[in-house]
Amino acid sequence: MITLGALNEIGSIRHGFFTRRGGVSRGLFDSLNCGFGSGDAPAAVAENRSRAMRGLDLAPESLVTVYQVHSPTVVTVTAPFGPKEAPQADALVTKVPRVALGILTADCAPVLFCDPKAEVIGAAHAGWKGAFGGVIESTVDAMAALGAKPERIVAAIGPHIAFRSYEVGPEFRQRFLERDPAHEIHFAPGRREDRFLFDLGGFIEDRLAAAGVELVQRAPHDTLAESDRFFSYRRATLNGEPDYGRGLSAIALAE
Repeated sequence: MITLGALNEIGSIRHGFFTRRGGVSRGLFDSLNCGFGSGDAPAAVAENRSRAMRGLDLAPESLVTVYQVHSPTVVTVTAPFGPKEAPQADALVTKVPRVALGILTADCAPVLFCDPKAEVIGAAHAGWKGAFGGVIESTVDAMAALGAKPERIVAAIGPHIAFRSYEVGPEFRQRFLERDPAHEIHFAPGRREDRFLFDLGGFIEDRLAAAGVELVQRAPHDTLAESDRFFSYRRATLNGEPDYGRGLSAIALAE
């Protein structure tokens, strides 16, 4: 489990960006796969999720996740719900203690939020599509509806595919430049003439700043390159593998 200092300094929360280690899954899902959407055995996924919650000193039923669809949709959680009741969304916010807001990723960026004064937390699944579509801004707005102030929010961007590993085509870059030419800063020449590298974490940092969040910390890891520590959709695709595990990131108010 990885934690970031910006959130470690807030005594009222618990958080973790879990690696792929420490679970019971085997094969492609070795070993802490927390995604029921994978082809892994459901019993193994359930045990892995329980182990993650024990790592945060929380009950297994404390964990709340959504059916992620790369949208800007946010769910305000008032009580825990199970995976079968999960709505389609890509972010969660709450003021309820001991409810763990969970995000599943395999190259996309998990973003955890906290306004310590208002005691409001949030979690967002920010791939390029969700970040481009406004999931960061929607999460901040939903937290504000619960009493948070953007300038008080602390945000931590967890492990995700790194700038050096995220190669995209020209049409991808053009989409961003048509929205705002200043987005050029998030691209660099790729390894081939018609390819570019994209800085997903940097783009998310910009979206957080635009939403009024002043304190942001980013994990330095690369989910594609660090195969022993993280699941990666792109690595699985490049290797011709039929499936991949999902890593869990979670945040909860302690009391």
